[in-house]
Amino acid sequence: MTKFIYFLGATETASLVAMPATRCTLQSSDGNQESQPQPSNHEVVVDYSDQNYHVSNGVKMDPLVKIENIQVKFFRILQRLGLSQDNLLVAKVLYRIHLATLVQAKESDLKRINQSNDRARVVAAEQEAAGLPDLDFSIRILVLGRSGVGKSATINSIFDQTKTTTDAFRPATDCIREVVGTVDGIRINIIDTPGFLPSSSHNVKRNKKIMLSVKRFIRKSPPDVVLYFERLDLISMGCIDFPLLKLITEVFGAAIWFNTILVMTHSSSVLPEGSDGFPVTYDSYVTHCAHLVQHCIHQAVSDSRIENPVILVENHPLCKKNRMGEKILPNGQVWKSQFLLLCICTKVLSDANDLFKLQNSIELGPLATTRLPSQPHLLSSLLRHRAPVNASALDNEIIESLLSDVEEDDEYDQLPPIRILKKTQFESLTKAQKKEYLDELDYRETLYLKKQLKEEYRRQRERRLSEGENLASDGNFDGQQDSPEAVLLPDMAVPLSFDSNCPVHRYRCLLTSDQWLVRPVLDPQGWDHDVGFDGISIETAAEVNTNVFASATGQMSKDKQEFSIQSECVAAYSNPGGTTYSVGLDVQSAGKNLIYTLHADTKLRKLWHNIADCGVSLTSFGNKYYIGAKVEDSISIGKQLKFVANAGRMGGPEQVAYGGSLEAILRGRDYPVKNDNVSLTMTVMSHNKETVLGGSLQSEFQLSRNLRMSVNANLNNRKMGQICIKTSSSEHLQIALIVAFTIFKGLLRRKSTDRSSPEASESR
Repeated sequence: MTKFIYFLGATETASLVAMPATRCTLQSSDGNQESQPQPSNHEVVVDYSDQNYHVSNGVKMDPLVKIENIQVKFFRILQRLGLSQDNLLVAKVLYRIHLATLVQAKESDLKRINQSNDRARVVAAEQEAAGLPDLDFSIRILVLGRSGVGKSATINSIFDQTKTTTDAFRPATDCIREVVGTVDGIRINIIDTPGFLPSSSHNVKRNKKIMLSVKRFIRKSPPDVVLYFERLDLISMGCIDFPLLKLITEVFGAAIWFNTILVMTHSSSVLPEGSDGFPVTYDSYVTHCAHLVQHCIHQAVSDSRIENPVILVENHPLCKKNRMGEKILPNGQVWKSQFLLLCICTKVLSDANDLFKLQNSIELGPLATTRLPSQPHLLSSLLRHRAPVNASALDNEIIESLLSDVEEDDEYDQLPPIRILKKTQFESLTKAQKKEYLDELDYRETLYLKKQLKEEYRRQRERRLSEGENLASDGNFDGQQDSPEAVLLPDMAVPLSFDSNCPVHRYRCLLTSDQWLVRPVLDPQGWDHDVGFDGISIETAAEVNTNVFASATGQMSKDKQEFSIQSECVAAYSNPGGTTYSVGLDVQSAGKNLIYTLHADTKLRKLWHNIADCGVSLTSFGNKYYIGAKVEDSISIGKQLKFVANAGRMGGPEQVAYGGSLEAILRGRDYPVKNDNVSLTMTVMSHNKETVLGGSLQSEFQLSRNLRMSVNANLNNRKMGQICIKTSSSEHLQIALIVAFTIFKGLLRRKSTDRSSPEASESR
């Protein structure tokens, strides 16, 4: 809430048309347009010299009393200037002060606060009628801008007398000096500074030297208001000096823009022509120029939350005047009174912010886009099934399923030899004979692959037994394998052209005899089209010792603005009794921060058809920590049917998420050679007193010999879901049919859209 009030005290954006002081709006963080002025981040010297401000007996005065005194002083100034208290800008300033007081006050003071405005009006009227006490109110203003934009001329117009010299052909101010005067009974102290030169390699040092001198000058007594000058007639010509705005932000800090007012001089100049050849309207042109300057300030500060008020100024002697002799703009506005009111409101809001010490509650700069990780997402990541660490070893469940089919092993050995036909011989067969021939080849291939898997498992088991015997007989045996022989891989196909559109020749995948696999991550459509190199991927898996395995995978990517990394490191120990212990560390980028997850799992396997799993995890994100735990159990019924049930809990800062799932998997008859399967999953997730029930269906099967299809569908109780269907085929005719269907569907959709357009136009 403090951060919100800090914006309430900020400088407001004045209207650019008839009433510039009536627009004081700022976009709030929730997207609603709220009147929110921005306060200064530097200290504001407030002189509470009234009798009500005195401290008695060494006890500090109640802040509510000080706020009431500020309101009284504000109402007295309005009466002296002849301004109505019903002015929209005045009402918004009082509302912000009232809101800030409500946040800071106690419940016992609410009634007193609600009556403070009426009481302040009565007291202000009585004090003005009696003339006591003296109104002690002054405004300290800092003037910044390029040379020749009219800073000195504006100072003379404010005081209605020549306070500074002006020159149309060369800079008139060559040093920092203070100009003091009184306007309508208000003491104004203006710090006039030398003008900046247009940004260039030669002028940067001079401009920075001037800024550093100004910074030292205002260090002991900071200004209440900062005026930044631009010429209205030159903004649309691209004369906004963005490097100068950036340099001002670097030297003075981003907080200087909190209490800055944009002053646009030469506001009665001839308007430019629009696209239709006629001059644009005054209001639209002023709005356009103000948006251009404000956009440059947002870019210099790297923050679009700040909005600066705009005041239009005309200092030419031949400027139109009203009956009172006051200079008016083409839209009929008396700019001097509006300028004075805007400075007074900025000063009052700064005093209120300084009283509540709200200046340091926010910092300007790039908004942090990273959000805290979602606890349901972390819980889902904890519950997901992780692949075995030892990639070279086969899954015990698969092995048990294969070893149970002893008859199939014998059946392959008993098959009679088959004659492999040549292409011409195959083409001479009838359609039925071709089908029978291909089916026989598929059947033999399936039996052969199953036999190969069984033999691979037997070789691994025999190797482990021999290693165990050698280890028992020779304690110095390190159990390491001989390095595999190097295999010469075919070279990559290099395109004929070395144009940037064919960057394939730039890449080679380094393959060595060790376990490390390093590959580039290519993205031809990325930011660097010439190279197409988006990152690097690293994978490794090794057997550290007997029954101890380790694996690490990671990917790093880098573009012109962001760097991301994702890695998973796991180490596991397999007990010959069937228990597996594993521990791992996951690292993932989240904006400019990193998410670290330390997890540990234990798998208990007493029977081949039943595996129990329990695990814990600790996730760290910044200074937030999340602790999770899970239990899981899987039961296999036969070779094809498997049930998996799990449940977990993820706890974080003041929040807890619970979840679980029940999954049924039906595999094909030739599993694992052919990965045909259908799985049905039911999930439940509870977080923040909300429960989400969901279901998903995943299936992968082979429709024909050359066509495979996968179907993924999910739906939850919030009526949210999706369906995804993927097909893969090696037949050109089937691919062509899919493309033709897609084109036909697109044409039908376009035709329906074209047909609905005339009907909509007729209805209008």
